[in-house]
Amino acid sequence: MQGTSLTDLIDEHLGIARATPSGRSSVTVYGGHEHALRQTLITLVAGRVLAEHESPAEASLHVLAGRIRLNTGADSWEGGPGDFLVIPADRHDVTATEDSATLLTVANNLRG
Repeated sequence: MQGTSLTDLIDEHLGIARATPSGRSSVTVYGGHEHALRQTLITLVAGRVLAEHESPAEASLHVLAGRIRLNTGADSWEGGPGDFLVIPADRHDVTATEDSATLLTVANNLRG
């Protein structure tokens, strides 16, 4: 059995995000392209944006620290620590309104 301290990863990656021009950092906590499930810790410094992008087939976002806003063309959602969102199928962007950490969970389609 393998465990990971998300608290330690948040501290580490917020430090990296604060030190980089992009204001963000991420690390795969579990999975990858060879697995059906991938979980990625994403940290963003306040005011930074993950530019508009396509939604993965099935995904959710769990806010672990700070505050974020997810915007689609037609809707907006704001969340703080403990909030959970099933990511809509629409193109979207994510803005950190405070230094933030989120856990992105994606179900990969492994069918050939």
